[in-house]
Amino acid sequence: MTDTHPTKDEILALETAYWDALCRKDGAAASRLSSESTIVSGKQGIMTITRPQMKSLTEESKWVLNGYRFDEVSFLSPTPDVAILAYTVTQTVTMDGKAQTLRAADSSTWVRGPQGWTCCAHSEAFRD
Repeated sequence: MTDTHPTKDEILALETAYWDALCRKDGAAASRLSSESTIVSGKQGIMTITRPQMKSLTEESKWVLNGYRFDEVSFLSPTPDVAILAYTVTQTVTMDGKAQTLRAADSSTWVRGPQGWTCCAHSEAFRD
């Protein structure tokens, strides 16, 4: 695609746009930032989510992401068209009407294709 590696700030901006879409329950934006199929691993196990599923899951989720903060951000771009971002995140969410603060270690793998950058894999491990 290109010989230019992405910058940490460029990929962090994409990750931020994704989290912002979750806060707004903007399924169209979340699905645009996702690859045709995205592998997701976390507390619920491992699953592959298609763009239409991402849109529905974002819009119809029972929980609300009220806000988030990234810390300890690490970045690696092994090739010009692949970027990996890992970070800790503090999230404020409302689940079943109850506000909670959750802390997790997350990582996302972004791939640059013909339509631009999309997230192909995301993992989340909750911390105590």
